[in-house]
Amino acid sequence: MIRAQIVGTGASVPKKILTNADLEKLVETSDEWIVSRTGIKERHIAAESDHFSDFCTRAAEQALKKGHVRAEDLDMILVGTISGDMPFPATSCLVQRNIGATRAAASDVGAACVGFLYALHLADGLIQSGKAENVLVIGGEILSRIVDWTDRNTCVLFGDGAGAVVLQATKGDHGILGSLMKSNGNYHDFICMPGGGSDRPANDPKSIEERLPFIKMKGNETFKVAVKAMADISQELLTEQGFTHEQIDLFIPHQANLRIIDAVGERLKIDPKKVYKNVDRFGNTSAASIPIALDECVREGRLESGDLVLLTAFGAGLVWGSVLLRW
Repeated sequence: MIRAQIVGTGASVPKKILTNADLEKLVETSDEWIVSRTGIKERHIAAESDHFSDFCTRAAEQALKKGHVRAEDLDMILVGTISGDMPFPATSCLVQRNIGATRAAASDVGAACVGFLYALHLADGLIQSGKAENVLVIGGEILSRIVDWTDRNTCVLFGDGAGAVVLQATKGDHGILGSLMKSNGNYHDFICMPGGGSDRPANDPKSIEERLPFIKMKGNETFKVAVKAMADISQELLTEQGFTHEQIDLFIPHQANLRIIDAVGERLKIDPKKVYKNVDRFGNTSAASIPIALDECVREGRLESGDLVLLTAFGAGLVWGSVLLRW
């Protein structure tokens, strides 16, 4: 059986760090309030001169180098994001240009915080079907550009950055074992940016006046749905693939909120030592959170060949998903 194996990882984040103390000067909040509710202590924020595609490019170059894969050998580039350089063309096309992937097709995947997993799901299908041998998958955001810095409930949450993996076709036992993706548009208003699209264009003065081209979120409602959705889909995937929670070597959930991470881990009965967390240092980087965490795990030597790795995420849509892989 052909599998899609991760052969290289990479990540890139802005140099600027915004601490909770910095936020205290912007909105009515405190370090204690933020940490107790989210677990976040700091986040990386893009400078005005930074381009999202540059972070994607740097992450991609690292992943290609580690995987010993040439850019010109890539068949497909998928970028999971909702905050690309521009509405069109796709950021993936800019990455394709930047790295010289002359043979690669390119497309963005708009699944918010689950964008990276949705892209992995699609890349796995391309490789299993024989339509691609080498696929670059990137997850990233510059959410600081669409955060309402007057809303203390949301502006404290988000950070910027990008992570990347290179998937390669293999006939071995390593690689993606299975994936599940789900959605429910009935709750589309739980997390959304109501302005900036064709319904309420960003160039409409009323849209700006009503602060619509900014992230809006129903925090309490989202929390409850997110925990159940991520735990349920992860358990469904484990059962489908014939594994139990005891067999998981590393669990990397979307780094949205420390309380959500802990609650999902507890529901799945996964040993807390196997749950990876970096939300305190990066905040919620949306589609970038899992690939950034995965790259950190590789750099820190937390992964060994044969390890069973479970990934799960939840985001605006509402969408959620889970991926199980053998490292």
